[in-house]
Amino acid sequence: MAFTREQKSAIMQQYQEWVAKSQAMFLLEYSKMNQKDMDALRAKVREAGGEIHVVKNTLFGKVLSEAGVDYGKLLEKTTLVGFAFNDPPALAKVINDAAKSDVFAVKGGFLGKVLISAAQVKALADMPPLPVLRAQLLGVLLAPASKLVRTIAEPGRSIAGVIKAYSEKGQTASAN
Repeated sequence: MAFTREQKSAIMQQYQEWVAKSQAMFLLEYSKMNQKDMDALRAKVREAGGEIHVVKNTLFGKVLSEAGVDYGKLLEKTTLVGFAFNDPPALAKVINDAAKSDVFAVKGGFLGKVLISAAQVKALADMPPLPVLRAQLLGVLLAPASKLVRTIAEPGRSIAGVIKAYSEKGQTASAN
């Protein structure tokens, strides 16, 4: 299907918006894809805070070139691009899970404007999601403070334990 100049311009403008908004982009090659597979993948991608679209390689390549991104040979054959607007590791996990079927294959991607390989996309997918990373970081930051509080409170706790033991000893002696 041939596109007019206006249609191509509109498509490229949409691609530019997606590229500008996304923190990362992951490229898939698809074969034997049916609408059921695509709908299921789109639903999972939406849950991860992103979007996935079939792109025209030539037009998408022009947009990437204008954005200063070197895409190498990623835009060969059929291309499906996942745009991560919020949490790149979550979308990478969805993309990596989709590639386990024989319908999709990971080509690579971009983290910001940096080209990453399919193996790096898999490594990114193996990272914990953003909320888990935040909790781990918070735990690391709070550990020294909680240890300091326990250390400062320990002498007072010891004295309170001794006083309680003497008071209980006095009560048992007066009860006899």
